[in-house]
Amino acid sequence: MNVEISSAKRLVVKIGSALLVNMETGELRHEWLEALGEDIAEVKAKGSDVIIVSSGAIALGRRLLGLHGGALKLQESQAAAACGQIVLAHAWQKALGDQNITTGQILLTLRDTEERRRYLNARATLFTLLKQGAVPVINENDTVATSEIRYGDNDRLAARVSSMVSADCLVLLSDVDGLYTRPPGEPGARFIDQVEKITPEIEAMAGTAATDVGSGGMITKIEAAKIAVGAGANMVIAAGQNPHPLQRIANGERCTWFKSAATPVVARKRWIAGSLDTDGSITIDEGAVRALVGGKSLLPAGVVAIGGNFGRGDAVSVMNVNGKEIARGLVAYDKKDAEKIIGCRSENIENILGYAGRDEMIHRDDLVLMGN
Repeated sequence: MNVEISSAKRLVVKIGSALLVNMETGELRHEWLEALGEDIAEVKAKGSDVIIVSSGAIALGRRLLGLHGGALKLQESQAAAACGQIVLAHAWQKALGDQNITTGQILLTLRDTEERRRYLNARATLFTLLKQGAVPVINENDTVATSEIRYGDNDRLAARVSSMVSADCLVLLSDVDGLYTRPPGEPGARFIDQVEKITPEIEAMAGTAATDVGSGGMITKIEAAKIAVGAGANMVIAAGQNPHPLQRIANGERCTWFKSAATPVVARKRWIAGSLDTDGSITIDEGAVRALVGGKSLLPAGVVAIGGNFGRGDAVSVMNVNGKEIARGLVAYDKKDAEKIIGCRSENIENILGYAGRDEMIHRDDLVLMGN
C-alpha cells in the first residue's frame, strides 16, 4: 500500500467533473461514485479524516436545464449550478450514507479562503464536522460566484482547503494519470512519477487543455501543488476513471507525487514566524514562558497585559515581562474579549464572556517560538 495514502492522518480528495459525469449523456456515474464511497469508508476505518472537494454541479445542472453544447454564459452557469448542486449533494449523501458515513455540504468562494474572519469560520466548521466523524463535501459556490466560474477551478480550491485544515495529503483525481514532459501521445513524452521541487522546468511541462465539462488543466494542478506542498502536504495527481481510484493509488498504480519537505504543523509555524505582520501583543508571566518553551499552549491564566488592536485569528507578538518577543501566534480572541479574560482560568471563560470560547488564548499549533 502506498505510504502517502495509508499514513495520512487527514486526506483531501478532489474529484473532477469528467469523473462524476458521463460526458456523453450528462448523467451521474452512480456505480463509480458508490465504489469511491467504499474507498473513503476504508480510509476512514484506518483512522484518517477525509474531506471531499467535488466538481460536477454545473455539468449536471446544464443537462437538467437543457443547456447542451458549447460554453455557457455566466448566468447560465449559475443557473446550472443551482440545479446541479442539489443532485450532487444527494448523490454524495447516498454514496457515503450506504457506508454509514454522515455527510456535510459546504459551499465556498475565494473570499471564504482568503478573508481572515470567513476563513476561521469555515475552518471551525470543517474541524467540527471532522471531530464528529462526518465527511465534509465542498464545492465552489458557483451560484453566487462571478469571476470564480469564469476563471476558477476546484484544483486550487482543494489545495486551499488542504492548507486550511492542515491536511498531510491532497489527492487530485482527474482524467489524466499524472504529469508528462509534454502532452501525452506526443513523440518523446515521458511520464514524471515524482516531483521533489516545482521548478520553472516542471511548470513548463504543464499543458493548458481542460475537459469539456471541467475548468482545470495541468496548469491549475501545478498551481494547486504549490499551495499544498507549501502548506506541508504531499499531493498526487492520479487517473480516476476506473472504480476504486483510492485503492488503485494505494496499491501503486501509476501517478505523479509532489513531495513536501515539511509537515503541515512545521509549514504552518514557518508561515506564522516569517510571513505575517503582527497586529498586537500579549505579555505573559514567567510561568507561561516556561509552559510555551515546554511545548504547551498559551492559556489566559498566564497573560498579564494586552497591547495593540487585533481581531480573532490575527497574528500577535507574545512578550515576556521585560518586553522581549519570545513567540508569535494566531490569537483565538479579539482584543476586547482577550482583555476580559486576562489571568482567568479556562473553565471560567464562558461565565465571563457569555459564550464557550477556546480554552487557549493561542493554541500551540498556532504558535511558534521566535529564534527556534
